[in-house]
Amino acid sequence: MWATGLLIKDTNGYRAYFDLNALLIALLFIAAAVIAWRIRPEFAYLFPVAPAVIGSLYINWDLWAVASALLAMYFFQREKWDFSALLLGVSIAIKFFPIVLLFGVALILGYSRKTKTLTRYLAITSATWLTFNLPVALTNGEGWWRFFKLNIERGNDLGSLWYAISLLGITQGGLNSLSIVLFIVAIIGIGYFFFSVANTRSTFENFATIAFLSVAVFVTASKVYSPQYILWLTPLAVIAMTKREERNAFWIWQAGEALYHFAIWQYLASYSGAKFGLPEKVYAIFIIIRIATLVWFASTLIQTARQAGGRRVGNTQAEPAGFLADSGRG
Repeated sequence: MWATGLLIKDTNGYRAYFDLNALLIALLFIAAAVIAWRIRPEFAYLFPVAPAVIGSLYINWDLWAVASALLAMYFFQREKWDFSALLLGVSIAIKFFPIVLLFGVALILGYSRKTKTLTRYLAITSATWLTFNLPVALTNGEGWWRFFKLNIERGNDLGSLWYAISLLGITQGGLNSLSIVLFIVAIIGIGYFFFSVANTRSTFENFATIAFLSVAVFVTASKVYSPQYILWLTPLAVIAMTKREERNAFWIWQAGEALYHFAIWQYLASYSGAKFGLPEKVYAIFIIIRIATLVWFASTLIQTARQAGGRRVGNTQAEPAGFLADSGRG
């Protein structure tokens, strides 16, 4: 971020900084859409046209991590494990919570009895993360730790299930414990789901579904839900989709996200004294609507997977160099 600010000279430093970052993020958005198309060409078009996605593009720098995570999935689909592990390590270094994707990696490779591959994958991912983080941790440990400390110590925050509950007058104790327990219980459920469908679908179809469900659970159990989290969920969703019938559930969920985007800015406007701001309880209802539509879409993916029956599909593979030429899918 600091380096990008040096590339453009402008009397207004803030404007120059934004302009360059906006350009880079726009390019990353295009790249992410292309990668999603290479992985799942049937439904990739849904990602760049989703209203909440477009509305979130310039909030934070998540797309740097999104693009690298999608590229990691692209190589995972083609069983290029080292490339995949390296890029996932980059993604985790940029935005820590892609670490939950390792749950799907462990399930898939562990179930396939590829123990050595899994060990190597985890080692490469960890080494890549350390390459970015260790120099900063050693030279500015307090600054490096601040991100983790903030997330450990923060209370319920905007957009989260816990924030909505508090706005509705329900008190919570031990928020960290509640959040962790909800996440663990849901992850166990995802694991059970995987073992129930592992032999009925292709390896990558299972991985894509687990990846989406894991991130969806993480952001739902989290103590905060930032609007730009939709930049993570939507490409993972279109990659996980396998049936045209799932599009209705997708758009119901996206409508819930679009409503929430309206609600969050209207709610924040009330803090500046605006007459059109949303009251607390109405904002809480919009949060619940968003979560409910996400759960609806997730349950649709699960139902589709369970209906796969005894069908088993092969997994398309390609060389890394064939990225632009190969249109294979998992």
